Amino acid sequence: MILTMLVLAPASSRADEGMWLLSLIGKNYADMQKAGFKLTPEDIYSINQNCIKDAIVGLGNEGRPFWHFCTGEIISNRGLISTNHHCGYGKLQEHSTVEHDYLRDGFWAYNMAQELPNPGLTASILVRMEDVTGRVLECLSDEMSESDRAKAIRNVSERIAREAVQGTDYDATVKPMFNGNQFFLFVHIIYKDVRLVGAPPSSMGKFGGDTDNWSWPRHTCDFSMFRIYTAPDGKPAAYAKENIPLKPKHHLPVSARELKDGDFAMVLGFPGTTTHFLTSYGLKETMEVTNKLRYELRTVKINILREAMNSDQAIKIKYASKYASCSNYWKYSNEQNKALTELNTMALKKEIEKEYYDWALDKDPKYRNALGLIEKSYADRRELQEALVYLDEGLLEGPELLYQSTLFGRSIKAICSETNPDQRDAMIAELKKEAEQFYKDYDQTVEQNVMAAMMEYTYRNININYIPECLKTADRKYHGDFASLVNHLFSRSIFANKEAFDKFMENPSEKQLNRDEIYKYGTEILNKYRDIYLSIPQENRDNLTRGTRDFVDGILQINSGKKLMCPDANSTIRLTYGNVKAYDPRDGVTYHYYTTLAGVMQKEDPTNTEFIVPQRLKDLYAARDFGTYTNSRGELPTCFITNNDITGGNSGSPVLDAYGNLIGLAFDGNSEAMSGDIDFEENLQRCICLDSRYMLFVIDKYANAQNLIDEMDIVR
Repeated sequence: MILTMLVLAPASSRADEGMWLLSLIGKNYADMQKAGFKLTPEDIYSINQNCIKDAIVGLGNEGRPFWHFCTGEIISNRGLISTNHHCGYGKLQEHSTVEHDYLRDGFWAYNMAQELPNPGLTASILVRMEDVTGRVLECLSDEMSESDRAKAIRNVSERIAREAVQGTDYDATVKPMFNGNQFFLFVHIIYKDVRLVGAPPSSMGKFGGDTDNWSWPRHTCDFSMFRIYTAPDGKPAAYAKENIPLKPKHHLPVSARELKDGDFAMVLGFPGTTTHFLTSYGLKETMEVTNKLRYELRTVKINILREAMNSDQAIKIKYASKYASCSNYWKYSNEQNKALTELNTMALKKEIEKEYYDWALDKDPKYRNALGLIEKSYADRRELQEALVYLDEGLLEGPELLYQSTLFGRSIKAICSETNPDQRDAMIAELKKEAEQFYKDYDQTVEQNVMAAMMEYTYRNININYIPECLKTADRKYHGDFASLVNHLFSRSIFANKEAFDKFMENPSEKQLNRDEIYKYGTEILNKYRDIYLSIPQENRDNLTRGTRDFVDGILQINSGKKLMCPDANSTIRLTYGNVKAYDPRDGVTYHYYTTLAGVMQKEDPTNTEFIVPQRLKDLYAARDFGTYTNSRGELPTCFITNNDITGGNSGSPVLDAYGNLIGLAFDGNSEAMSGDIDFEENLQRCICLDSRYMLFVIDKYANAQNLIDEMDIVR
């Protein structure tokens, strides 16, 4: 959910704009002290002593443990983790049924035996990091082709990672920085037993919904809680009953102290992806192709899902996580384009490019040619990129079944060609397990409605040269009635619903699979997508990669000795620092730096699912039963804002005070500075945070989960 803002600007930028690698924060120490920091760099990152980084958790999935979708933090000596509600939302949805709807009602484990396992969920903690640029670059040369360069980087990176973890329980990866101009080794310990502990109802955890998303003021109680378990010897292990809670090297004290405007605030987490070094040519593609088309296509899907979810509780549970995922970047795309236009980011990018061009005139030809390579690469692929977005968002990511049928089909063909009976039975069992998971959160009527609408919208808007032939044929046969087409596709498909699939799997047949209409459509659309993707010449891709690498290298040289610069986010742990800070979003408007529970009651609207307030919360508010979590004015703070630099992946990141105490959880950015993944806007950029006092109040007074309160170190 969260959005980043960084700097690719002339030397007038301030050094505290950026997501800093932990091993290098000593270079920022003086500026951090000026902002109010009271600890030392070693208190944050050290390989010789326990420190704050040992309490920062990257949440990932077993298949991609180094790509962290969210951040969490350890807040007790028994491995208790806090993160955002929307980070735990998918797990809440997986555990929910109509009878036990944890999305609607919330979930609380009042003892460890009630905590729920989540197979596949991982928790990664940084052990150490190391600059290995020299070891990688010595294997490279400017004369290499891009494919040879990539192969050499992969080989040396894998060797460095293997050496780093030999004889340990750790995992390691080497990540490129500054578009392949630097390289860092990251060694992690990755835990595989992460259990759900608690979360408020979605009416609180998603309060404000799409309306308030990317906006301030906010009143969202955006937190959930998990716990890391280990084997009895303390080592990482898959879920087992005999596992024990993690004994962490460090955990964060949780602050119940009052916050003031100007207080120091730092965020540690695993930001996903930023493109601060994007050129004006890349910005044009982002605005006119990626953002514009994604917003338009997802609008079609979202309207259908909203109507279906509002009409049926079972459908609402099934599609809750899917809808949240779809709607988040639906609004993001539109709001980012607005911010980029309002802030005239294109002019800024062109100014940077002029400065670069003037610098490069008397430099190596590779620097002089970089921008030309980039410009031509984007121009040559423009039409193809548009087609790819239409096919992806409209047909492969819009409806689910077209792409999913190709995945199932691949497994079915492997089963049909297997001659070993035992192996075949095992493969069938595995596929049935996958299908069970897929159809659990699937409704045939909803899928048919989405597929018909997305097919029609894509067909009517995509360049005619890139329309899959099956849609052209269908349009002629059904005279533009895509609902009738989809009814036909589903009428005899083995993928239409779980019952049809289960019946087919009693005696799977490749011949029957190849006759299936949904599978044929999905296969043809996927092949069309691949054909278009592969039609982008490799020279085009190589030129864009090489040009960007040389351009970024030049930017680093231009700024050498003038200001510190940090690399784009790439899901590696970073620190950003700043202050709690109010702001003026537009003429005549000033936003205060915090909100209170009173604002929740003011926004309440029982007729709008985004603004429903649970009765228990209303009762606590009416009784002024806020416990010990109020400020000096007797208010219960809910959220606050800082000027920290963050992006997606930072969701759930700890917001820490000058002494390393947890004062909140980062969960969103503000629409006025939605350009932040591409360019930092220092006057408007705000990180929206859940106040730790609201979290403690909900655990204590709303949920009566004293077991959780008792295991935290609460600073008052």
